[in-house]
Amino acid sequence: MRRREFITVLGGAAAAWPWVGRAQEPDRVRRIGVLMGAFASTNPEGQTALAAFLNALQGLGWTSGRNVQIEVRWMGDEVERDKTSAAELVGWAPNVLFCSSSAATDQLSSLTRTIPIVFAQVTDPVGSGWVKSYAQPGGNLTGFTIFEAEIGAKWLEILKEIAPNVSRVAVLLYPETAAYVALLHGVETAAAPDAVKVSATGVHDAGEIEHTITTFASQADGGLIVIPSPVTNSNHALIAELAGRHRLPAVYPYRLYAVSGGLISYGPDPIDLYRRAASYVDRILRGEKPADLPVQAPTKYGLVINLKAAKAIGLDVPPRLLASADEVIE
Repeated sequence: MRRREFITVLGGAAAAWPWVGRAQEPDRVRRIGVLMGAFASTNPEGQTALAAFLNALQGLGWTSGRNVQIEVRWMGDEVERDKTSAAELVGWAPNVLFCSSSAATDQLSSLTRTIPIVFAQVTDPVGSGWVKSYAQPGGNLTGFTIFEAEIGAKWLEILKEIAPNVSRVAVLLYPETAAYVALLHGVETAAAPDAVKVSATGVHDAGEIEHTITTFASQADGGLIVIPSPVTNSNHALIAELAGRHRLPAVYPYRLYAVSGGLISYGPDPIDLYRRAASYVDRILRGEKPADLPVQAPTKYGLVINLKAAKAIGLDVPPRLLASADEVIE
């Protein structure tokens, strides 16, 4: 049985538009296709993210059963096998598509150049070829980024500060998506001046994750940086547990890793991007074009430190780093 789920919100005949100045639009149910690529359907944070998006849409006047029909599909860690989900959503011919994660955006953008696509929680949309520029996307895609390649240098800086003896770093990523590779390059560029050896470790499932971490940890002075992807996010608890078991200092992209026992995370709040993305979906449904809506970046990043995890692997968190944390888990 395929590990994907469908959520279909059926809408009946749309009621009269409640907004002034919209009388020229036909009275009909609109369609929104959603491809959730950042989390598995069983992930609580993924459910929270979807709820934030749907609640924001409702707050903007889009009510299921009255003027909107929404179909949601989840990718989880089955990126390759779920290409059909993207194809089926495009075949459904929605008025607008919303997707989360670079992998999901990759899939949808390769299938349509006409249906508007709003993305969230993606990396390097210009380098990936989805938009011409942040200010003027120029095509059928726009949305909200979560990381730029330069953050790889910040992750390495944090890792070296909390574990100065680290001389080897394994970077865990899904290598088939160019945006994730861009984050790897950010780590590699920052590592070169300090002669830190970076090993790019591509993973596609839980088995590869366990083998990779176990093999890498067999030698001393190693550290771990996790690149966000549907594969790594869906296995965040496993990754944190393996890093702890093998006493590997690790830096993660999202808070949920630290909450699950990971050592330290640095990144923005992804849930906020889903709320903001709803406003772009709303504007497109009301007649605006994605080409005219600038791509937006996060405005705040958070540092979360898990002191229990630090103690378990024998690390003392530097006072300066501890003082700069937005959240400390004890």
